[in-house]
Order: sequence, then structure tokens, then C-alpha cells
Amino acid sequence: MIHSPGTPHWLIERRERVFLVLAGVFLCSMTLLNIIGITRFVQLGPMTLAVGVLAYPLTFLCTDIICEVYGKRRANFMVTLGLGLNVFILTVMWLGNSLPSAESAPPWQVLELASPVGLPDGTSLKQSVELFQLLYACTSGAVFASMIAYVAAQYCDVQLFHFFKRITKGRHLWVRNNFSTLASQMVDSVTVVLVTFGATFMRDEITLKNLLLLMGSNYLFKMCAALVDTPFIYLAVAWLKRYLQPEEIMIMEEPPHEVTSG
Repeated sequence: MIHSPGTPHWLIERRERVFLVLAGVFLCSMTLLNIIGITRFVQLGPMTLAVGVLAYPLTFLCTDIICEVYGKRRANFMVTLGLGLNVFILTVMWLGNSLPSAESAPPWQVLELASPVGLPDGTSLKQSVELFQLLYACTSGAVFASMIAYVAAQYCDVQLFHFFKRITKGRHLWVRNNFSTLASQMVDSVTVVLVTFGATFMRDEITLKNLLLLMGSNYLFKMCAALVDTPFIYLAVAWLKRYLQPEEIMIMEEPPHEVTSG
């Protein structure tokens, strides 16, 4: 975002604070998907959903608001930041699993299994297992899958949003919000399920019907969320354009200089 010369310091700070809030909601929703991921599946009407998916539609809402108010460069920056956070989460999880356990571990850190527990990667855990080891085995593959899906879907959302904005000449916000989100959510839903459960499917441990059910449930939930959030994005954009005074904001691909609050 480029601020015009003479923009008051308080207005620059206001714009940056709003961006920080939107980016925070985006990154928090993405992190929830990675941390709780597929640790539990819930039934929401006809949809079978991993609990990590529940907050994920907010990422597309935040991306579209930032695209509309702050521009493509800010949206791409936030998506790239999220990718870096994904790598950081995966690295910390791997490190935590690789380090030796403490000799005097609390009793709740070790679980006694009554029967073998099958994992998404095809292996199984037997007898006693550390709590973190179980969580890592259940979520590390899902984190990697969500990272791939995240990159494909979020960059797709940003590109399609601005594509529809160009062809509609800046009119019809609902067109670019819904069509960019629905297309990118399809990419996300198919990719994350295929990468997470593809190996399980190849070993015939999950049926094609159940695989398609997971894809369909993920997409149906995200699609409903995208359609429901249409009036909210109109309200948010209308309010933010008054609150942030965007007539003073100049959005460029390669700005000569940037005035930031400091």
C-alpha cells in the first residue's frame, strides 16, 4: 500500500492496524487447520468434516477483503507469510518428535493402547505411545497436505479475484468474491484430501466413496460459507473504505517508495 504525500500519521497507523487484524484472523484460522487438523471428524448435517476445517473459510474472506481494500501486493504478501508459517509449524513439529523424551515425563504424556491404532500413513501404533507422538503421527501428514493445498488455493484466490475485478471493471463485488472463492476452494478441498488420504486409498484402506464424501463435504461446507459471507464482505468493504479513506491510497505493482508508520 502506498500512502499519498501528506497522509496523516494517525491514518497510516489506522490502515496498518486494520491490516494487522485481518492478517491475524487469516493466520490464526490457517494455524488452527494445521494444529487440530484431522484429530477429530464431526457430522454437520450431511457433511463429514475435520474440525480444522471449521475456521478455514475465514481465510478466503480475509484474502478477498485485503484484495479489495489493500490490493494484490498486500494479499500476496499475507499468503506468502502464511506459507512461511506453515513451514515453521512443520519444522517445530518435526523437531519435537525427533528430540529424546525426558526421563521423568508426567504420566499423562504416555497412553496405554488397548488395541493397535491405524494412522493415515498406513502404519499403526501399539501398546504404549507418547501423546505427542500420536498427535504428530496424526497431524504431520495433514499439515504437509494443507500446505500444498494452501499454496495452490490462496494464490489462485488472489489471482482470480483480480481477474474478475478487471473484467467487471471494478463493479459487482459479489462476482469476484464468490467466483474466485468457489474456484479456489475446489482446488483446496480436492488437493488436501488427495494428499492426506491418497496413500491410504492406494492401500485400499479407504473406499473411493468415502474419499469423495470427504472432498464433497469439505467443498460443500466451504461453498456455503462463501455464499453466506457475501453480505458481510459488502458491509466490511463499505465500512473500511470510509474508515480508511482509500481515495488517498495508491496501489501499484512496483511502488517507488512506501511510507509506513514507525
